[in-house]
Amino acid sequence: MSKVKIMDTILRDAHQSQAATRMRIEQMLPACEYLDKAGYYALECWGGATFDSCLRFLNEDPWDRLRKLRKALPNTKLQMLLRGQNILGYKHYADDVVEYFVKKTLDNGIDIIRTFDALNDLRNMKTAVRATKQYNGIAEVAMSYTISSVHTEAYFVELAKQIEDMGADVICIKDMANLLLPYSAYSLVKKLKENTKLPIHLHTHNTTGTGDMTYLKAIEAGADIVDTALSPLANGTSQPATESLVATLAGTEYDTGIDLSMLSKAAETFREVAEDLKKSGWLDPRVLSVDVNTLLYQVPGGMLSNLISQLKQANASGKFYEVLEEVPRVREDFGYPPLVTPTSQIVGTQAVMNVLGGERYKMVTKESKGLMRGEYGQLPAPVNEEVRRKIIGDEKIITHRPADDIAPELEKYRQDIREYSEQDEDVLSYALFPQVATKFFEARQAAKLRLEGLTADGLTAPI
Repeated sequence: MSKVKIMDTILRDAHQSQAATRMRIEQMLPACEYLDKAGYYALECWGGATFDSCLRFLNEDPWDRLRKLRKALPNTKLQMLLRGQNILGYKHYADDVVEYFVKKTLDNGIDIIRTFDALNDLRNMKTAVRATKQYNGIAEVAMSYTISSVHTEAYFVELAKQIEDMGADVICIKDMANLLLPYSAYSLVKKLKENTKLPIHLHTHNTTGTGDMTYLKAIEAGADIVDTALSPLANGTSQPATESLVATLAGTEYDTGIDLSMLSKAAETFREVAEDLKKSGWLDPRVLSVDVNTLLYQVPGGMLSNLISQLKQANASGKFYEVLEEVPRVREDFGYPPLVTPTSQIVGTQAVMNVLGGERYKMVTKESKGLMRGEYGQLPAPVNEEVRRKIIGDEKIITHRPADDIAPELEKYRQDIREYSEQDEDVLSYALFPQVATKFFEARQAAKLRLEGLTADGLTAPI
């Protein structure tokens, strides 16, 4: 067994899981010198919700963030999370947009693209994976892990074989809800190692308090890479702590080779960041508590907080446990989709509507209709046909790859933003978040005009 590799999520999933993705680039850069010297396999720093959050809340250009991180981390691979045909948005995009996004992502400094699809429909990942390979990136393909009558160990082993056949470089088990328990992890990783030749990368959270044990058993079974988070933003809804695992494996056959003194210096910097996030209200200590509801109802931590917020808005907080019990029923009706963006939001919102509406599926969202129509791809199991008829009537079901219906759209987006475009990547920001990106571009132009005005007046422009 060779040493275990570690990918740290402190620059992406850690603060997405604990603090609504509100960490700024200025808060990341001071620690980069130590992160770069620590000896990580990779750092996850982009994708997921960071792109949306940069534009919508932080007034940051996500592409500029990536370039700054690439410059500050010259010796470490950088990884991102991509939602396949959804890229980083909430709908399917045309192949030309997906391909161009992957190209520009790799051009700007990402080395590894972890691609996943909420339904594990490989058709929704093939364009992104093909483009990653074409432009010399490392293609890591993720299986969204969940538990149901169809999501058996045999299901995931078969899926892994198909992922290997599609040209992936690494297979990831993406356990977003921390449902993969230690002995199940041991068994699954062992079977994957027996049936595929690719490295196995395990990603989990610590919502149920089992993450460290899951990693230890997976490593004993042959897992090659695991995801952890530096201690200031670790555990709870985030990943298990990096330092604890590094110390546990030190001196064993699995020794990570990571420098604990460098982790200590980086953690010191991020402790201040975590304090700032607490003071500003983004980091709620409740995200650190162990929540057994995740195991009972298979609801990821982020989805739980969404349900609480939806019920609060409807003055129906007392219905929380009714909604939790309704979630698995909706999931079964919908063909057992794994609960990860966007299916977690679709199933969760529908469960809330079913409870508050007094009659199941009396009110349905357009997203629920889309899921039942096949707009998101192939559902893992047969749906409840009675429920499908109630939701979409006799509408035709899509059985082909949904993106086959989308004509090329990159040129149209380019035309739409001619007056704002300052870099090639702007067209992609606009394609993903048209309204949010337009506001960002307008603010950027206004700031530039103010700066030009100051300089014209003979004042020193800020650097």
